[in-house]
Amino acid sequence: MSHILTTTGAIFVLIAVGFVAVRRAVLTGDHIELLGHLVLRFALPALIFQAVAGQRPADVLIAGYMGGYLAGTLALLGLALAWSRLVLRQPLVAGVFNGFGMSFANSGFIGYPLLLMVMPAVASTVLALNMLVENLVLIPLALALAEYANGGAVRGWRLAGMILHRLARNPIMIAAVCGLALALLGIGVPAVLARPIELTAAASAPLSLLFIGGTLARTPIGALGGPVLVLAFGKLVLHPLFVGAGFWLALHLGLGLGGDDVVRGGILIAATPVMTIYPILAQRYGQHETAALAMFVMTILSFVTLNIALLAIDALLPGTGFS
Repeated sequence: MSHILTTTGAIFVLIAVGFVAVRRAVLTGDHIELLGHLVLRFALPALIFQAVAGQRPADVLIAGYMGGYLAGTLALLGLALAWSRLVLRQPLVAGVFNGFGMSFANSGFIGYPLLLMVMPAVASTVLALNMLVENLVLIPLALALAEYANGGAVRGWRLAGMILHRLARNPIMIAAVCGLALALLGIGVPAVLARPIELTAAASAPLSLLFIGGTLARTPIGALGGPVLVLAFGKLVLHPLFVGAGFWLALHLGLGLGGDDVVRGGILIAATPVMTIYPILAQRYGQHETAALAMFVMTILSFVTLNIALLAIDALLPGTGFS
């Protein structure tokens, strides 16, 4: 138990440093936004490129893992959408972002730093797999559903073209595609580029955690209520359970999952709070206050839930035959 608390404690210490720095005006909102731009445009793309390009094709295209993770995530997204529409009687666009809040994990900013400490041997593999699923499927789906739910005039092929245009300019997407291309072609990264990429990628974990802390310090908490707590429960408890069920289904369909540690890593990433760009995506559609508050609550509660998840994964998964 003590080593688990030490591991997760290191993550939350860095988040707390970012939080206190903003609250004490050591860093301003402009500084935090700049920090976020540095992470999203340089450090995280470098990390993703390094993670994907450095893998064998068999390690970054594990059909069972990607299918199982995607199946569990989409099932939870659908459940959240039904809850919003049928129980809360919310408009479709609110339901869509509730679904995103429950099912989009913080793979790069929290999941990877955590995996790097508890299971470093598979951290890059799991990050690469999740980034491919998120950037090739989940984020495009998020944009398409949000545009449709918002009732905009853009539909059909024009909507698809707009989404593809945005993705083509996204540094994370570019890094994932370029890294995947090198991995599939078996081409190594030239030495003159490998070291700068490695140094930039190494900055991703600490800078991203400071960014999360600074973002939380700027989040209003006056609107805390039942729906936000349900979103937090869905993300921190239901998402890892749904992803575990997806892996179980993939296993029984005869699909490879990459080994027990890869499965553990995927379930652990699913137990992290919502991805940091969630409030950014929600802002355009008027859902940013709920999104920011949900992210705040999830991050605070995850200090407890991630420790429970680590204990549960360690106790339940050994010898379960996920290999």
